[in-house]
Amino acid sequence: MLAIVCPGQGAQKPGFLSPWRELPGVEAMLASLSEAAGVDLLRHGTESDADTIRDTAIAQPLLVAAGIIAGTQLGPQDDGPDLPPADVIAGHSVGELTAAALAHVLSDEDAMRLVAVRSQAMAKAAAAEPTGMAAVVGGARDEVLAAIERHGLHAANINSAAQVVAAGSTDALAALAEDAPSRARVIPLPVAGAFHTPYMAGARDELAGFVPTLSVADPSSPLISNAGGESVSTGSRYLELIVTQVASPVDWEACMGALRERGVTGMVELSPAGTLTGLAKRDVKGVATVNLNTPDDLEAARDLVHEHAGVAASEGQEH
Repeated sequence: MLAIVCPGQGAQKPGFLSPWRELPGVEAMLASLSEAAGVDLLRHGTESDADTIRDTAIAQPLLVAAGIIAGTQLGPQDDGPDLPPADVIAGHSVGELTAAALAHVLSDEDAMRLVAVRSQAMAKAAAAEPTGMAAVVGGARDEVLAAIERHGLHAANINSAAQVVAAGSTDALAALAEDAPSRARVIPLPVAGAFHTPYMAGARDELAGFVPTLSVADPSSPLISNAGGESVSTGSRYLELIVTQVASPVDWEACMGALRERGVTGMVELSPAGTLTGLAKRDVKGVATVNLNTPDDLEAARDLVHEHAGVAASEGQEH
């Protein structure tokens, strides 16, 4: 049983789109996606430095475009047999917009229009006051959550049993780093604001006003939402959850629990990959993974799709 997962903000790296531009049709696709988003994706994905692509209004469209491009290469191919569809798709934070495009809830162009509004609204909310995010890795969950609350911060991402992301004012994050929970490390993340917290209420409202302009369809593959790992089968519900998630916590641990319950045995993470498969190796035991970072990874990714898509986990198999 195959899952495709789509990474969130912070996964971007300078030049990560460069290898993909060599494939036939990718530059034309990037031009179309750039026009829809109002962002020069080719330039930022191949030339811009880390500070430039840290900007929320650039990072989010880049991530969605990269996922669409990589995901497209797992679709029907002129030079080989068609690959079966994913059994389930999930995205982390802005990766949910990538998932919406891959599952045909939105067209590629509408997904880019939506991420443009989302990213700009979130950047505007982030600019209102100095805020950020930091991963708290290790420690006991109750002690970590207590420390986050004690410093006036929010648990914005529940990423795994061993990782919670704290978000809030930069001063409070610095104080948390100085007062880290026992056996835990506090690692600042390359994002520009306290996403998935009440700081983003204005962005949530702006997104809610924009979503009715989009053409929405029900997903072609089941979707797992960041909202408690809910399995979503209608496009309208998925977009409703995308809107509310802007100012609400991302529960990726629950998403992985939902993948476990479905019996997922194989996972492809789309470019820029590595974060979500890394979490899965700990929390979805025995899952086979491929990080689809460059076209050089396509053969392994297609092999994994052929092996796992549409195949139920055998009884008693660890997954």
